[in-house]
Amino acid sequence: MRSSNPVFSRRGFSRDRGAAGFNAPPQAGGPGTNPYAQPGTNPTATNPYAPAGQPQADWAPYASPAGSRMTMDDVVSRTGMTLGLVVLGAVVSWVAFDGEKDLGIGIAAMLGAFVLAMVQSFKRKPTPALILGYAVLEGVFLGIWSEFFNQWAGDGVVMQAVLGTMSVFAGVLIAYKTRLIRVTARFQRFVLAAAIGFILLMLVNMMFAVFGGGDGLGFRSGGLGIVFGIVGVILGACFLAMDFKQVEDGITYGAPREESWLAAFGLTLSLVWIYLEMLRLVSLLQGD
Repeated sequence: MRSSNPVFSRRGFSRDRGAAGFNAPPQAGGPGTNPYAQPGTNPTATNPYAPAGQPQADWAPYASPAGSRMTMDDVVSRTGMTLGLVVLGAVVSWVAFDGEKDLGIGIAAMLGAFVLAMVQSFKRKPTPALILGYAVLEGVFLGIWSEFFNQWAGDGVVMQAVLGTMSVFAGVLIAYKTRLIRVTARFQRFVLAAAIGFILLMLVNMMFAVFGGGDGLGFRSGGLGIVFGIVGVILGACFLAMDFKQVEDGITYGAPREESWLAAFGLTLSLVWIYLEMLRLVSLLQGD
């Protein structure tokens, strides 16, 4: 199943030969059932990791050789490593730089992180150096940006944003595990369409702010800013649900162990998105 993040069009747990999903039809020429399918999976589902030229249903979910398949431990360890570098970069930049005076350094770090993320998103395989480099630069940006908001909106907004992000993560994880949230193709199309509209509105607002001055169209300030902040957090929660689905599909269908780096990358992108939206939302609410 392809999961799309509106910030970066990253390659998820999918391949051109098909989509990993529990209700996907079998490939032409393949048998109708898979005698090796794990309990609870659809035995007719196609496997994006099946070797080329082989009936895919025969291989699901054991596409990768034993010992080289992605596991939950792989995802957790690599996500911890990536997020750890984000936090470390944020702490160092918070101490070393001034949020207002050194804002240009933060923007430069953000652009660098964006470039690395874009390069990774267009590569066919994950490159740990790119993902970890992105994490460091993103952390530098977040540290400076957070201090800027701390100076602007007052002490406490950063901690509130961190706690809010952690709460959203825990809430989405519980909702996903209990199947209160079901990531279907319709769900993904709706989230992607909403995210595209959200980003386009933010870009238009930014352009008006840059060339017209002030707050642009007001989408990121006042009452309207609070509404858009809530929408942004909800979109981030939807991204997390799609990331959880990616991880679940990758483990179920025997994804190669290296794909756990993509899972860590996706989860980091979604958490950064939620934190930034939460930080702005808390700042606006505290300002009121």
